[in-house]
Amino acid sequence: MSIPADEAALELGSAELALLSGRSKAFRRFLRDKSAIGGTLVLLAVIVLALLASHLAPYDPTKTSFGNRFAPASSTHWLGTDNLGRDVLSRLIYGARLSLGMAVSATFGITVLGVVLGLAGATFGRAVDTLIMRVVDVLLALPTLVIALVVVGILGRGIGNVVIALILVGWPNYARLVRGIAISIGQREFVEAARGLGATRRRIAALEIAPNVVGTVVVLSTLDLGRILLAVSGLSFLGFGVALPTPEWGAMIAEARAYLDRAPQLLIYPGLAITLVVLCFNLAGDGLRDCLDPRVLGVTRRLGAKRLGRRAAGRRPAHQRAGEQGRDASSTDLR
Repeated sequence: MSIPADEAALELGSAELALLSGRSKAFRRFLRDKSAIGGTLVLLAVIVLALLASHLAPYDPTKTSFGNRFAPASSTHWLGTDNLGRDVLSRLIYGARLSLGMAVSATFGITVLGVVLGLAGATFGRAVDTLIMRVVDVLLALPTLVIALVVVGILGRGIGNVVIALILVGWPNYARLVRGIAISIGQREFVEAARGLGATRRRIAALEIAPNVVGTVVVLSTLDLGRILLAVSGLSFLGFGVALPTPEWGAMIAEARAYLDRAPQLLIYPGLAITLVVLCFNLAGDGLRDCLDPRVLGVTRRLGAKRLGRRAAGRRPAHQRAGEQGRDASSTDLR
């Protein structure tokens, strides 16, 4: 029996309204999370500082002034100067550009590579899946930082090589997560319908499965940004990142070690900057995880569907409702 056009439109509208209700519920849930909002605002402020460093920094971060070494905080130099007379605040602002830039670039590369390989393992057959998962098992069994050090040691020091090293050692967690989600989604009716209509594996992976893993991957990437920033700073601290005198938070900490007894603030300031940004990434990630929780969105969709179903029942003609009530009463009498 064919479905009338008005009933089909009602079902389509119900699905769209349920989806919108879930999204608005998630957004309101995020806005109510004060820690997530605070972390996001601080991150936005740091990003603005990094992007506008050339306009907001009061001094050239590499300009030396040997007659003004280890100057204390003052109205001229808000955070003082370092061992070469360079303004510490300017170096922190410019350092944010490099530290955040490398962390975001590495996280983006890790996410893309992990998602692509995870989808490939889930949709392109057992041989591809076995090969990818064995590589994942090997990489996860080894210390991540040690592998990154080996890769950077082979490629050489530099910003690009640090990012490449972190991408090569960071993608397995994403691939394993995406593979598990993709296998679960691949058993659902809409994917089976796409296969029945002749869709290729690549089309199914790109159009049917990938959109359903975006939320989880975004949350994982946000939470992972703090860890990647620590790894970037650690590699720079060990001398594998940027070359001096380029300002970068990890390199600034390494340079300040020699003057810890005379000017401990040179180590404290970049350390606090790293701690603050990592904390804000974790707060924002926790907020995203809570508001994008599938259980919350699922409850919202079910409640929306029930409300819309009751409304649709109320719109049916009176004789249909009377017939249904009569059938209910008859079944009650028989019991």
